Amino acid sequence: MSGSNSSIRTPMARARGLGSAKRGTEHFWAERVTGVALIPLTFVLAFALAFLAGKDHATVVQWIANPLLAIPLVLVIATGVHHMKIGMQVILEDYVHSEPIKFAALMLNTFFSYAVGATGAFAVLKIAFGG
Repeated sequence: MSGSNSSIRTPMARARGLGSAKRGTEHFWAERVTGVALIPLTFVLAFALAFLAGKDHATVVQWIANPLLAIPLVLVIATGVHHMKIGMQVILEDYVHSEPIKFAALMLNTFFSYAVGATGAFAVLKIAFGG
């Protein structure tokens, strides 16, 4: 009888008592804000790539060394990496059900994101500061 009883419970009743969603709202908004921020930054990146396509190395270095391009490039890297990290974290939290594997995957996601962001930012800053 208890099996048939639980089938008539509403979704809200089944969800009660399962605990809080923790930081779900924060992640939701962070993902939306970074997504919106990436729109103009991606246009800057696309413009730069289109303009610099086929140019010689010296011209590319000269353009990237300009703060008007270097700053948006670092911002698109940082914002894109943060957006990537949050998006992958949501996927891992939703679809990986083994807690040890989920923990390891979330740690790898964080380390990978920081490595990609640091490498990209370092490359742009090295060029921007004449290294």
